[in-house]
Amino acid sequence: MQRVLSCSSKDKKPPFSQEGLAIPERDKLQMKIESREAISFSWLQTKQIAEQVHELDVDDTRKERYDTLFLVASATGLRCGELFALKLNDIDFKAGTVRVDESADQRTYILGPCKNAAAYRTILLADSEGREVLGILRRFLKGARKSNDLVFHSKRGSPLRETNVLHEFLHPVLKTLGLPQAGMHAFRHGCNRRWELAGMNPAVLRQQMGHSSAVMTARYTGEIPLEQVRAAFSSMELENMENGRSVRAVA
Repeated sequence: MQRVLSCSSKDKKPPFSQEGLAIPERDKLQMKIESREAISFSWLQTKQIAEQVHELDVDDTRKERYDTLFLVASATGLRCGELFALKLNDIDFKAGTVRVDESADQRTYILGPCKNAAAYRTILLADSEGREVLGILRRFLKGARKSNDLVFHSKRGSPLRETNVLHEFLHPVLKTLGLPQAGMHAFRHGCNRRWELAGMNPAVLRQQMGHSSAVMTARYTGEIPLEQVRAAFSSMELENMENGRSVRAVA
């Protein structure tokens, strides 16, 4: 900020110092409230999105590419750049893992380093959604391809561009389904929420998501929809009933 301001100064010095500047507490609260309202897509919504892709007026190859793309985004929680940089040798079907060691820059569309140190990670896909998407990926990647080829790429073999993915595929599908308009990050938010509500250890969740702090992971939860709150209570009641049966059986 100071460098920008100094450009308009004759002596190349900023007209004021940022020291002492602070965001008012009221504005901080509003920012936190807005972050809770961030759009996220559940696994069920993602499957609806993937199915609707096949109703678009595009060739079958592109339909399969983008329905798989959205499912992988939801199952893994990968950032958009990480997803677009994913290569065949990053996927270990036997171990059920996805390695993240590169990211596609959405300004230059060149593969480069990840966002931060925590972003370099290996994601374990051991839940039902993860196992399902590994099977989908295995079918999608059938045939002879080089191990360092991109999993998702343009016709020229280059990394995908998020603007094209949104304009040509995701946004038209969301409009048809009546879902709120959002970017690829909504799948990542949904994955974070799914793992957290499933009871994943916070440290493991932070590692899976590639977050640099627990604060960032907490921001991703957002406001939980009532249907998911009801489901949580139903699970609690079912668990209590089963525990009660176990106690009576022992007695």
